[in-house]
Amino acid sequence: MFEKFIKLVSYYLDINNDETLFLKNHVPIVTYRKNETFFSEGNISKTIYFVLNGCVRLYYNVDGVDKTAFFYTEGKFICAGESYTFNVPAKENFEAVEDTVLMHFDKSMLETLLSIYPRFEVLARIAVEDELLTCQQMIASFVTKSPEERYMELLSTNGQLFQRVPQQYIASFLGVSQETLSRIKKRVKEKEAKMLS
Repeated sequence: MFEKFIKLVSYYLDINNDETLFLKNHVPIVTYRKNETFFSEGNISKTIYFVLNGCVRLYYNVDGVDKTAFFYTEGKFICAGESYTFNVPAKENFEAVEDTVLMHFDKSMLETLLSIYPRFEVLARIAVEDELLTCQQMIASFVTKSPEERYMELLSTNGQLFQRVPQQYIASFLGVSQETLSRIKKRVKEKEAKMLS
C-alpha cells in the first residue's frame, strides 16, 4: 500500500529513499470498514488523511439530517481545514462509504517532517490548495448550475461514484431528493436516446 502513495504523489514530488523510510516509520496506514465514521463534528482535527484506497464521504449534520458535501477517492487529501488550522471544533464528519485505506499525517509528525525535509512543503501546499479548490467548485456549482447540470457534471468528472456510492448520498450531494434524482436520470437517458436515434 505504501508504494501506492509514492506512485500517487510522484506527480508532484519525487520522494527519495531517506524520505520514503521516514514516512514508512512515521505515517500509519489505517483501514476503515464500510459505513464507519472515523472523524466526527465537535472534535479538534489534528490529522490530514490521504486516500490510498476506497471512498470517503464528507457530510454535515443539519438539524439531525445528514447533508453530503463531497466525496474523496484515491489520491485525495482530506482535512477538516478550519479545525486543523485554528484548533477549533470541527463542523464536518468523515465516513468510509466502502472499505477504505487511509494514511494518517499527524500534525506534530508533519511539523517534524517539514523541519527535516523542507521540500515536503510542496505536498502540504497541494493538500491545502486541493481543499480550497474543492470548496470553490462546490460553491460555484450550487450558485451557477441546476441540479440536472450538477448531475451531468458529476457524471462526466467522476461517473464511477454512481457505482460506488449509495444513491441517497448522491442525491444529498446534488441537493435533491432521491425521487428527483431518479427523474433527472430518466430525463438524461431520454435525451441521450433521442440524440442517438
